[in-house]
Amino acid sequence: MSIFEERESAIRAYCRVYPVVFDTAENARQTDENGNQYIDFFAGAGVLNFGHNNPRMKKAIINYIERNGVTHSLDMHTSIKRDFMETFVKTILEPRNMPHRLQFMGPTGTNAVETALKLARRVTGRSEIVAFSHGFHGMTLGALACTANEYFRGAAGVPLNHVNHQVFGCEKTCLNCELSCGVDNLNKLRALYADSSSAIDPPAAFLVETIQAEGGVNIASKEWLQALQKLAKDFGSLLIIDEIQVGCGRTGSYFSFDDLGLDPDIVCLAKGIGGFGTPMAMNLVKPEHDDHWSPGEHTGTFRGQCLSFVAGKEALSYFADDVLMAEVDQKNTLMLEKLDPLLKQYNSIQLREKGMIMGLDVGDGALAKQIVEKCFANGLLVSACGTGGRVIKLIPPLTIPVEDLTQGLDILVTATNDVLEAA
Repeated sequence: MSIFEERESAIRAYCRVYPVVFDTAENARQTDENGNQYIDFFAGAGVLNFGHNNPRMKKAIINYIERNGVTHSLDMHTSIKRDFMETFVKTILEPRNMPHRLQFMGPTGTNAVETALKLARRVTGRSEIVAFSHGFHGMTLGALACTANEYFRGAAGVPLNHVNHQVFGCEKTCLNCELSCGVDNLNKLRALYADSSSAIDPPAAFLVETIQAEGGVNIASKEWLQALQKLAKDFGSLLIIDEIQVGCGRTGSYFSFDDLGLDPDIVCLAKGIGGFGTPMAMNLVKPEHDDHWSPGEHTGTFRGQCLSFVAGKEALSYFADDVLMAEVDQKNTLMLEKLDPLLKQYNSIQLREKGMIMGLDVGDGALAKQIVEKCFANGLLVSACGTGGRVIKLIPPLTIPVEDLTQGLDILVTATNDVLEAA
């Protein structure tokens, strides 16, 4: 038995899908200790938007360490924190006329969500949150209460209260939910909130992903999202957008909601915000809401980890111009072209996509598992998501070389064909 089998918790998961010991990694490739290479279409579940060991970030981190830059500071002021914040405001917020403040908390996405929920309840004086079917927001109890997946919820051990789940508004009828855009459902909620005898009060906040990554790459319609925003505004609820997996350029612009006409009260960021794979989470909060905090009222030992500021500042340099986002658009076209024959050959599968996040819904978790295993055996890392694990999720690094992207797609197409033909 290896040390992993002998001593690591039974909770481990991804290592069971990819049963090798990885040793080195560069951009979109990982190499195991036996020298076998794997093209990475998983990218740390969306953490590594800029690839493994991004050379620009690595150089910046090494230089920072060698000059004895501060690496841990709680929420004290540091020069690198100032540099990151100034760069983020100038590069991301000011061009979008977003007045939001930056709040740093614990280093993971679930910390960002927990913080947003706490603040929404403080601002409104209400306790209920509305989240949505197939959504995923984290594993700590507040975020888990907002998560829809029964398997994850079942591990809580306590009731998951103060969250009301509603139907997610997909952009088109899909195999995953078999429901249309969901605006009618929002209209029903509006009527209930407006009825003083319905005994149903408006919530503190609506928590939504514009693209449900873990839920199966379900993409919300613009119409539904705008209706949701108006519903929140009309009844004094906050709109919280969870950008944790699909932000930081993943969809072809920095925010997944850039082209949707939305003005969220709080935006939750994590995963790719730290750039290098070092942990960081950050909420963008409108000032009028942020003013409800008292100093030190919400803390976290590793809020604002300084090495993440170093790498995160370098990550922002990719958004100083349109070069990377143009590459994402080109790679999106390539991915669609390579996957199109599968869609034409098999009426039972569906592709949902935006930018460089794609979900190949094969309609059956057992088939998806076989495809993931066959891809791994042939040197490609992909994962399954969605209800019953029926969707193959593609989230390669945005910086992946075209040659690696093409080779990985060829492996995926071949594996999918082999599995579906044998089914």
